[in-house]
Amino acid sequence: MTKETEYHVPVLLRESVDALSVKPNGTYFDLTFGGGGHSREILFRLGDGGRLFGFDQDADAERNIPQSDARFTFVRSNFRHLARWARFYDATGADGILADLGVSSHHLDDATRGFSFRFDSPLDMRMNTSGGQTAADILNTYSEEDLTRIFRTYGELQNARRLAATVVKGRTNAPLLTASDLTRLTTPLMPRAREKKETAKLFQALRIEVNGEMDALAEMLNAAAKVLRPGGRLVVITYHSLEDRMVKNVMRSGNMEGHVEQDFFGRTTSPFRPVTGRPLIPNAAEQALNPRSRSAKLRVAERTEAV
Repeated sequence: MTKETEYHVPVLLRESVDALSVKPNGTYFDLTFGGGGHSREILFRLGDGGRLFGFDQDADAERNIPQSDARFTFVRSNFRHLARWARFYDATGADGILADLGVSSHHLDDATRGFSFRFDSPLDMRMNTSGGQTAADILNTYSEEDLTRIFRTYGELQNARRLAATVVKGRTNAPLLTASDLTRLTTPLMPRAREKKETAKLFQALRIEVNGEMDALAEMLNAAAKVLRPGGRLVVITYHSLEDRMVKNVMRSGNMEGHVEQDFFGRTTSPFRPVTGRPLIPNAAEQALNPRSRSAKLRVAERTEAV
């Protein structure tokens, strides 16, 4: 097993890089570098004159940087800052942008980071551990109303209000610091037949809030329209309905709400044109080998001439 697959098994690897339509001398961004699987495939297809910028805010990802490859530049940053770094490196007018959203297998399998309820680890969940609030901070300080909003919006949990009330009541006895502290309170509220799935949604909701994922995604999608050249490709792999809806709307209409706008002549003014009608999904073989891929959807759009 290679170093990058030990860190993270890339989803829809060939399909996503195929969708970039890599040009040998092109400029590309892998906004979720992680284990470097997608980046290595892009580099394999690039010529000597090509450039690839790999973004990741997690220090752990730096161990996977391709060595002695002048075509690759690692950017330790959240992809919400795409436009700023593209200007810094004089890389606007790029040919392709790839983003594999969500949490990596590395994070889920790390027993110290708190991303998974499989381990009794501290409730951290920060992608960038150098600062910011943790999941424990949120659980122990947010109001019942705010916790309800997070659980309902980011976890799509039907019993969000009851879960929030239980957390607020439970933390009066002792702060919630570990995964077991949280699951001990919430497991009795989960439908028995869907206990693991509902608990995963609860952890997902906290992770999204901790890392500001929806705001970061919105900023990145807006920046992509400015960074890509006309004809450049935007390739995004999503894993839950919230992010998939946002990506679909932007690719179809150019805005988060999905409102298609037209000019005086009835032409759509969106900066993107969807390349795929229905999203691509992993085949049965990949889903069997990599359970994380079962919820993955691949969407592709091309930058238009519209601004």
